[in-house]
Amino acid sequence: MLSYWAYIAIFLVVAVAVPIVAVVLPALISPKKSSKRKEEVYECGIETKGNIRVQLKSQYYIYALIFLVFDIETVFLFPWAVSVGKLPLYAVVEGVVFIAILFAGLIYAIRKGVLAWY
Repeated sequence: MLSYWAYIAIFLVVAVAVPIVAVVLPALISPKKSSKRKEEVYECGIETKGNIRVQLKSQYYIYALIFLVFDIETVFLFPWAVSVGKLPLYAVVEGVVFIAILFAGLIYAIRKGVLAWY
């Protein structure tokens, strides 16, 4: 029977080997033939014309990041909301403080005009 350290060592070896194999193996077995046609940009079956690099406003990225933050926070709030009746008072107070901090961040983002879509 293996000791606990042996299981950890096996786990570490596998954790290091899998990404290395995932990077090296395709480089070894992929075809190496390159042509002008293969290097062209292909988007949705339509050949591109002109400059394909379009600059987007940074506000779109900030909007997406704010959405992502609030989306992930709802994942953390869901288990709390399901078990709120069984939690002690300090856990309910901590959840309310967490929601208040999120709400303050939302108000700040609205006042800064980050969520204005124009």
